[in-house]
Amino acid sequence: MTRFHQDILNEPAELLKSLDYTLRDGRPALEEAARILKQSQHVYIIGIGSSWNAGLAVLSFFNAAGRPVMLHDASELLHFGVIPKNAAILFLSRSGKSTEIVQLLNKVASGDTTLIAITNTPDSPLALGSDVVLNMMAAFDHAVSVSMYSAMALIGGLLACAIEGTLDDSLGAQLKNSISASAKSLSSWREQIAASDWVDPQSPTYLLGRGASLATCHEGQLLWEEAAKLPASAMPTGAFRHGPQEVVRKGLRIALCIDRETLRTQDLALAKDLRKLGVKVLSIGQDLPADAGDLVLQLPAIKQEWQFLLDIIPVQMTAEVLAQVNHQDCDTFRLCQYIVEDEGGIIPAGLKLA
Repeated sequence: MTRFHQDILNEPAELLKSLDYTLRDGRPALEEAARILKQSQHVYIIGIGSSWNAGLAVLSFFNAAGRPVMLHDASELLHFGVIPKNAAILFLSRSGKSTEIVQLLNKVASGDTTLIAITNTPDSPLALGSDVVLNMMAAFDHAVSVSMYSAMALIGGLLACAIEGTLDDSLGAQLKNSISASAKSLSSWREQIAASDWVDPQSPTYLLGRGASLATCHEGQLLWEEAAKLPASAMPTGAFRHGPQEVVRKGLRIALCIDRETLRTQDLALAKDLRKLGVKVLSIGQDLPADAGDLVLQLPAIKQEWQFLLDIIPVQMTAEVLAQVNHQDCDTFRLCQYIVEDEGGIIPAGLKLA
């Protein structure tokens, strides 16, 4: 068993730990962060890599509430942006030590900018430099982000709910039940993936989704790249139909996250048409018909806006299986540092080039 696979198996338990801590011992910090963001004139969500992907899920809650918030890549904002006065920044970083995050922290540190951190490292430069820290309280993954990504998105979603006054005991109980139910599906998802012909390292792959599940697609793309060492593309399902569909041909692989309510009929029609055109379709969602794809992975019941917490798990499993089929070590980075602490080049010192 790979370490990546083991991290996926541990993920539901780690999410439950983060959920319990955030709603209990971490609740005062969560409420303080919510108070600050609710009163701030300008709100930014900042991350990079997997943390930026998690920010997409968090952003979806603010969008649904009609509350303007900006999501930025840390490196882009560091070198090409200016934060206005009376702003609040929600930093997302598992380590709190990435070079762009640390530099940006120094850039925006001032008396009129309030800093909030969601991190798994309470003694990091980010945590020490922030006004409020929301600790993830989850075990670090071995290499690629698994629970780190999901726990960060979970806490960000809870924070958004706290701002809008929709965070109550019933939500916590519902999320707990859904996450616990996902643990019972892990073995069946893996068996379905391994037995299917959807996984093919020779075929280009697109991951399509809507709403918060767009975060799943971008995180899936990163897992294709980090774990399976293969390129992939991620985009909104609607955007795919405005030009990119011209790439459709026999053998193309498309993973489709299907919402329980919004545009469900349209997305099922898309899956049907894609299959008619020879595309191999992986459909992930709740209560999907058996013919929704060549590989259909059913999710446990969960509130529509929170489906991203679960649909990422079969995507992670698919990336791990793909890495093995592609004979790649998904537990080791070839070129990437676990924590990126410089901005120049990509070849590690001492690496022998072929």
